[in-house]
Amino acid sequence: MEYKDKVRIAVAVASLAAISIFFTRQYRRRGKQKCLTSKCYLHSDSKPQFAFKRVLADNSFSQFKHLKLPNSNNEMSSNLHPYEREITAFIENPRVEFEFDMYSSIDLKEMNDVYVWVETESQLKELADALSKERFFAVDTEQHSLRCFLGFTALIQISTQKEDYLLDTIALHDAMAILNPVFAEPNICKVFHGADNDVLWLQRDFHIYVVNLFDTAKACEVLSKPQKSLAYLLETYCGVATNKLLQREDWRQRPLSVEMLHYARTDAHYLLYIAGCLIAELKQQDNDNSTHPDGKLHLTLEAIRRSNMTCLQLYTKEVEDFPGESAASSIFSRHLNGQGGSSVSCEIQDLVRRLCTWRELMARVHDESLRFVLSDQAIVSIADKFATEPTEICDTIAQADVNVDPMNLNSALPSPSPVVYSHLDDLCCLIQESKSDIDNIFSVLLQKCLGTNGSCPLSVYNYALLVNCDMRPTNRSVLKRNGVKNSRQVARKASRELFVQKFSCKSPVYHNCRIYANDGRLLCYCDKRKLEWYLNRELAKLVDDNPPAIMLLFEPKGRPEDEDNDFYIQSKKNICVSCGEGNHYLRYRIIPSCYRMHFPEHLKSHRSHDIVLLCVDCHEIAHAAAEKHKKEVAAEFGIPLFVRKVVDSREAPVIPGPTSSVINAEEAGVSPLQLRTAAMALLRHGPRMPPRRREELTQIVAQYYGGREITEEDLKRALLVGMSPHERRRYEKKDGSRTTEAEPTGVQDDKDYVAVTDSDSSVCSNLQVAAVSATAYKDTNLDESEISAINTCENCERSPPKEAVGINYPRHEGSALPANNSKLSLLGHGPHGKQVVEHILQEYGDDGIHQFCQRWRQVFVEAVHPRFLPAGWDVRHSGKRDFGEFSVYNPAKNTSTAKG
Repeated sequence: MEYKDKVRIAVAVASLAAISIFFTRQYRRRGKQKCLTSKCYLHSDSKPQFAFKRVLADNSFSQFKHLKLPNSNNEMSSNLHPYEREITAFIENPRVEFEFDMYSSIDLKEMNDVYVWVETESQLKELADALSKERFFAVDTEQHSLRCFLGFTALIQISTQKEDYLLDTIALHDAMAILNPVFAEPNICKVFHGADNDVLWLQRDFHIYVVNLFDTAKACEVLSKPQKSLAYLLETYCGVATNKLLQREDWRQRPLSVEMLHYARTDAHYLLYIAGCLIAELKQQDNDNSTHPDGKLHLTLEAIRRSNMTCLQLYTKEVEDFPGESAASSIFSRHLNGQGGSSVSCEIQDLVRRLCTWRELMARVHDESLRFVLSDQAIVSIADKFATEPTEICDTIAQADVNVDPMNLNSALPSPSPVVYSHLDDLCCLIQESKSDIDNIFSVLLQKCLGTNGSCPLSVYNYALLVNCDMRPTNRSVLKRNGVKNSRQVARKASRELFVQKFSCKSPVYHNCRIYANDGRLLCYCDKRKLEWYLNRELAKLVDDNPPAIMLLFEPKGRPEDEDNDFYIQSKKNICVSCGEGNHYLRYRIIPSCYRMHFPEHLKSHRSHDIVLLCVDCHEIAHAAAEKHKKEVAAEFGIPLFVRKVVDSREAPVIPGPTSSVINAEEAGVSPLQLRTAAMALLRHGPRMPPRRREELTQIVAQYYGGREITEEDLKRALLVGMSPHERRRYEKKDGSRTTEAEPTGVQDDKDYVAVTDSDSSVCSNLQVAAVSATAYKDTNLDESEISAINTCENCERSPPKEAVGINYPRHEGSALPANNSKLSLLGHGPHGKQVVEHILQEYGDDGIHQFCQRWRQVFVEAVHPRFLPAGWDVRHSGKRDFGEFSVYNPAKNTSTAKG
């Protein structure tokens, strides 16, 4: 009997597969026959969102505009959080006791069949009035993203102690802003679970902003629960099981099925009771720990703070360099690299980029998701087989999608999609005309789809795309003029790509691992290495795996709240803080290293606030602004950026007199960059040089040695002038030899040359190179005369701007560099930075350094206008403590150790 059953099942499956393949082929044939004459499929397949009249986030490339409150005087308030002040005030002073009392009366109630379906504007107003009288209510949302480019909220569930409400946000889309005053009311607590996405979706679709939020997922984090999913909480506290697969259903359908209605109500109905249980546990742990020495352990306060930090998030539309560029990069890394990405031809890579551009434009025009229009696997297959004919393209797409999941016979995604069938001719032309400029794809296809005689219907989603087509991001591909490539742009693009490949971060910078105090209070986010440091020394225990989190087994010396440093308890995204680029990024130091390296230890060791991520292009802008500001600082303080000339003190002739050594150094000296460059050229290519050029370089090196005849040993000594041990090791590794073995003792000790920084400067000795790249010198694009101009007294006499940092720095009188410093560079800005910092400390102390840092942060902000800085980042940040470091007190030895 069992054998016969298995046979029947096998026959049924085979029959179903055959029927599915038959109808798929028939559908493709009919589509291919109609594609040449029929219009866009949307003329007969309209979607619910096309009935919306008020869409805040359309499919154009324009920036999302946030709600601007009537009483706001800030012209830029559309890009700021309209309720930031209210949320910040609630974070700083949450009403903990109020929360305790509020949830103490909530009982577990079984869910019956009674609920209120809200679908008219009058019902919505009645609901708003009812909610305004509540002290708290639970909220959940259901999102649809398959048949929409940005996605939209299809259903909102709201539960009070007495009623369950289901809001048809498709019918009420244009009126949903009626609820914003209720959601923004600080005296009403809104309970969510995992509100990170819900908060952004409500902003995006309805301009609804949440103030006073309690997130049960954040409470689970604070309580170190083994899981923090809503399904886990429902089963643990309510004994209710849910089918999370229903979350993937099409929530646009009306009416909703019985199963979907039950699932939607369950998520919000029990949420208030779960919140009450979690708050009770938080309160119990607070009471159990009340005997702790610090006397105030508020886990509930921590849960409320974390919940409301979520409210400060702002929705932004992700805009990349060029449509489809990030998708193409993802395909290269995830699909083609597995097939030997380095050997993939340029033609295939170009075709993948073109297909990704076409797919994104079609998705924006038709308001479809990328995966609905064309899957990544299909793009790879088309590019690999170079399918160009309509039949071949359709078969390739269908086969690629079947290979991904051959048993998914009831897939909701038709393959090929209606978008492909409606625009199959355009897709064929795109593939065949491989030599056409990719920059023209956008405008040509847009006019063909939405122009005067366009094939696709206009909607509120794509109309702005047509009107603002000039606002789209521009392609960074090679431009052509009359068919001839611009060689400068070709070189710049190649240089940029090489720079990205070589210097961008190869792995995520922020791991967002968490460190908790022994009372459960979040101390900071950090990387995995720091967690391992504590775990290996048994100073902490692991409390979560994904993402990793540890709890310290000792009392840390500092807390974020002690010094108002909320920045350190925020998770951070691995994207450019200026433009949001996520494909590549570099670390950027807002306070230049030439200054920070000379800060007092208690100021320079806590620097994570001033290290941010920037993409290559934003990094270039920020660096240019920093170099410009360095020149202003140099002129303001009268401290030159570079050491102008160096001379071997053993060789320079000395004329009797108080200033003779300086005068002789000026006459015989040479700039350190010239010296190093000339010495390197003579060592490597001297015998092969033209005699005249060899003589010029020899004279440059001879100036350093007082004009005498030089030897090969002199060239090696000159090459090492001013090198720090770090740079020497790097040079030895690159050169493949131990140069220090042939190096005279005098050069090793750096005692045999002097450096002159200005015409009235004193002689300086014992200079060594800092950990500052020599390219800093080249990046300034200054020649010797320009450097001299900066150093002249006339350019340094002007008064420094008082408004820059709130203090007036006088001109620095002396330029002598202190001796025995292993962190100064003759090729970088080390000597300049050291003198500036020492002068500020001498005149103004730590407060002067704080204001100096604020000045650099302001330069950074004005240069790149960052829109994605982590919450809590502030120009006025004091930098007192980086909470990635904690002191471990040992009462037995009365000593402490620290991990940085």
